[in-house]
Amino acid sequence: MGVQVVGRAFARALRQEYAASQAAAQARGRSGQESAAASSITGISLQEAQQILNISKLSPEEIQKNYEHLFKVNDKSVGGSFYLQSKVVRAKERLDEELSIQKKEEKQQSQQNTET
Repeated sequence: MGVQVVGRAFARALRQEYAASQAAAQARGRSGQESAAASSITGISLQEAQQILNISKLSPEEIQKNYEHLFKVNDKSVGGSFYLQSKVVRAKERLDEELSIQKKEEKQQSQQNTET
C-alpha cells in the first residue's frame, strides 16, 4: 500500500511538472518549446536553476561566478555535499542551455530583420 501512495505521488508530481513546463512554453511562444525540451532533458526547470544559482537575470558572468562559488563551497573534500554540488552543476547546464536558446533566437530575429 505504501508503494502505491509513493507511486501515485510521483506520477502526480510528474504531471504537475509537465503541465507547468507546457504552460511556461506557451507563455514564451515558440522558443518556449525549446526551453521546455531543455527542462525535460536536464530534469530541472529554468526557475529552479535560477533559484539554485541565485540568479535573477541570465547573465553569463553572474552564472559563472555563482557556479564557481557554489561548486567550491559544496566540494566533498571541504565537507560539502556531493548531492548539492551535482544540483549546482545541473543548474548551470540548464542555464547554459537557456542562454544558447536565447542566442539562437536573437540570431534568427536579426536574420529576419535584415531580410525585410
